[in-house]
Formats: sequence, structure tokens, C-alpha cells
Amino acid sequence: QVRLVESGGGKVQSGGSLRLSCALSGRTFSDYAMGWFRQTPGKEREIVAGITWSGRIVLYSDSVKGRFIVSRDNAANTVSLLMDDLKFEDTAIYLCAARYARSTVVNTRDNEYQHWGQGTQVTVSS
Repeated sequence: QVRLVESGGGKVQSGGSLRLSCALSGRTFSDYAMGWFRQTPGKEREIVAGITWSGRIVLYSDSVKGRFIVSRDNAANTVSLLMDDLKFEDTAIYLCAARYARSTVVNTRDNEYQHWGQGTQVTVSS
């Protein structure tokens, strides 16, 4: 059974940085493509960044491109999201997701991911 546990959320001032991490256990991490999504009240869950099983292909939403970096360490079973130049509108619950796939495509819809973490709150004050 796949278990995902996020860490690293918190409160930061606008322009600051945070690093989120997500650890996968229960299955072989390198069999999974990973995604970071975020959700705010009244809005649909949206993808922030995704990374293929190998780490060679990444994708970012337009709203975070150039500010966020997603990476993975298959030996450590973790995926990370480095968030720089944070803005008030980045405030959300950030969720880590796993999709059982060894492909060269980054999936962007939340219903394409089978496993989810509990989420971690990121709050950016203006």
C-alpha cells in the first residue's frame, strides 16, 4: 500500500522561500510519476509541478514557472518542491500525488493520480 507523507509547509513572507518534501513508502518509488498540486477553498485542485519517474521530464504551471523547482531522489524515495519568490496567491494546501507510470509524459489532471498525501499548508503573507 502506497503512503505519501508531505513535510516542509509553513508561513513565510512574500518573496520568501520554502521547500516541500514528500516521501513515498510501501512500493518502489521509481515506478511512479509524481505531482504537486495545490488547493484553496472554493477553487479546483490545480497542478503546480509534475515529474516523470526518471526525473528527466518536468512540467510547471504557468503561475509558478521560473519560481518553483521540482526534483526527485529515487534512492531516497522522495520528491521535493523548492518554492522561491513566494507570493500571497501561492497560499494553499499543497498535496503530493503519485501515479503508477513509467512514461515520458507528465500528467496534469488530478484524477490521473492514484495516491495522495494528506497535504501541507503554505501561507504567504503580503
